[in-house]
Amino acid sequence: MPTTMPALPAEAAPVAIEPAEPVEPIELVGLVGLVGLVEPVELARLVLAHDDGPEADVYRHAVQQGAIESLEDAATLLGLPVTEMFATINRLIELRLLRTDDTAGHRLVPVDPGAAAAALVSPVERAMYERRELADRLRDRIEAIARPPGGAAPVGAIDGLDGAAEIRGLFKLVGETCRKEVLIQRPSHEDEDLLDHLLEPCYRTLGLGVEVRMVSPHRSRAGFASRAKAKRLIEDGAQIRTVSYLPQAAVVFDHSLAVMLTLPGSGEPPTARRIRDGEVVRYLVDLFNQLWEGAAPFAVAEPGYADVTDSLHQSIARLMAEGLTDDVVARRLGMSVRTCRRHIAALLRDLDSVSRFQAGVQAAGRFAISGPTTA
Repeated sequence: MPTTMPALPAEAAPVAIEPAEPVEPIELVGLVGLVGLVEPVELARLVLAHDDGPEADVYRHAVQQGAIESLEDAATLLGLPVTEMFATINRLIELRLLRTDDTAGHRLVPVDPGAAAAALVSPVERAMYERRELADRLRDRIEAIARPPGGAAPVGAIDGLDGAAEIRGLFKLVGETCRKEVLIQRPSHEDEDLLDHLLEPCYRTLGLGVEVRMVSPHRSRAGFASRAKAKRLIEDGAQIRTVSYLPQAAVVFDHSLAVMLTLPGSGEPPTARRIRDGEVVRYLVDLFNQLWEGAAPFAVAEPGYADVTDSLHQSIARLMAEGLTDDVVARRLGMSVRTCRRHIAALLRDLDSVSRFQAGVQAAGRFAISGPTTA
């Protein structure tokens, strides 16, 4: 009796595999068939309910072989009963790690883990934020009803979010309703991938015809990976400029809502502050525009710091004049100590100085240093 493969996503047709020996049909409920019927958070709980089993071995087998052509052959190679192999494949389909290839006899092919995670995690992130948004609206409504005439505005104009899922959920939901402009302050960080992961929903607004302006540190001009990311964003329509130093990541949507990001090191989860207070948001927009006016346009064709040498040297000289060490100067500007020392040596040559102190004094006159410089 043929064993029918578990329910597959809409784009994939069922697969029938003939086992070596007759096997009674296995009644399984494929979670992929529940998408749209089960809310995302509950769906995640169902998927995580099966945390022990041979899923890793079966997935590695599919990756090594390129596909699973026959259920019983794969079960034999892995030393698994056919029934357990069937259940394991069902769970891998539920996790989006396997799909059918309609062009090659409906065989099962492995899916990139990143794509599989995105397919399952995105609805969960969105649901988390929507629940939080509903709770905030209910809280504001209750406070508005209970507030006496002429009383203070409801509490909650600034509130916190914890963890990447909540932050991305917020960015996804707000990004989908954004209509005019997104302003992004993207500083350097030791975990660049995490920062880009958080900001990725903001970048997607480019596909909605929304104007995106981003300010990054000069350091983003030097790295190959950061230049490649910037090039893709510019090709998609983003405007990018760079400054010497950015203290914190922030995003403003349509001049009406701002999000301040905190990215601690040592594996700590990111946190954020959602700001709805109109005065605070306007202040952040004005601050961004001031940074933007003094920033240097990102030139894809010019690698390195060539376009911003004077600006960079001005910032280095200011920090040297404060008596900071090379290590501190490099950390403030988000560059390696080795690169920083090369720029310090070039600055000393340009100023014909013999010491750091003399260079700081001469630079103060040359650059008219009077306070912190943004560009």
